[in-house]
Amino acid sequence: MGHRKCIFITGAGSGIGRATAELFVRNGWYAGLYDVNAEQLAALAGSLGREHCCHQPMDVTDYGSVQAAVAHFAENTGGKMHVLFNCAGILAMGHHHRIAIEMQRKIVAVNFEGILHCIHAGFELLRKTGGARIINMSSASAIYGTPELAVYSATKFAVRGLTEALNIEFEPLGITVSDVMAAYVRTPMITQASVQAVSVSRMGIRLEPLDVARVVWKAAHGNRVHWRVSLLLDLLVFLTWAFPFARKTSARLLGFSAK
Repeated sequence: MGHRKCIFITGAGSGIGRATAELFVRNGWYAGLYDVNAEQLAALAGSLGREHCCHQPMDVTDYGSVQAAVAHFAENTGGKMHVLFNCAGILAMGHHHRIAIEMQRKIVAVNFEGILHCIHAGFELLRKTGGARIINMSSASAIYGTPELAVYSATKFAVRGLTEALNIEFEPLGITVSDVMAAYVRTPMITQASVQAVSVSRMGIRLEPLDVARVVWKAAHGNRVHWRVSLLLDLLVFLTWAFPFARKTSARLLGFSAK
């Protein structure tokens, strides 16, 4: 790996995680690729070149699996971790009462507990690296609770709160914590969903994985806490701040509604 900076990416097998790995490697970084899908990881590693990355299957909901992945990454980077990108995530769209409780719990386990696992397991590497960063993949759903995505939205609110708190707490330790908020992105998680929320058709899918990856790159070099990917989110944030009495109406105007 030499003296290159290195990034640990969860959910690296496809979508935003894959696009981020490709972008960072193109810019001279070394990428650790981790995902539950071993075949996708192997294919990505082959395309990037073995000298530019390492990979190993990992389940973010299994703390032992995360610990093993962090150890594997450390072996390949000389004990450094410049960026931890918590990208792995899942969702299920539809009316809340129609989504099985098992699926609701899995969303919480992947989207929130998975981040806790990765931060805890990677903490010592981050602290020892100096100037390290944790970047959590958040969502437009962390700005206003999204109908037909209730549990997913709740996990992203949790990610937002965790990000804000840890950015303050970890600052004396030399670790910056931020998140990236995006609306619908053209990934299999959205395009291949068996049920789609009304907001998908209202808002459309306007973002590509590379659009998000470019903001992750900025977050790896900037000092903001929250990074928003589109002007639409800037508008929503402004409306919910300027007109708190009309937050529901503002959200509906932008498509966040089941009606």
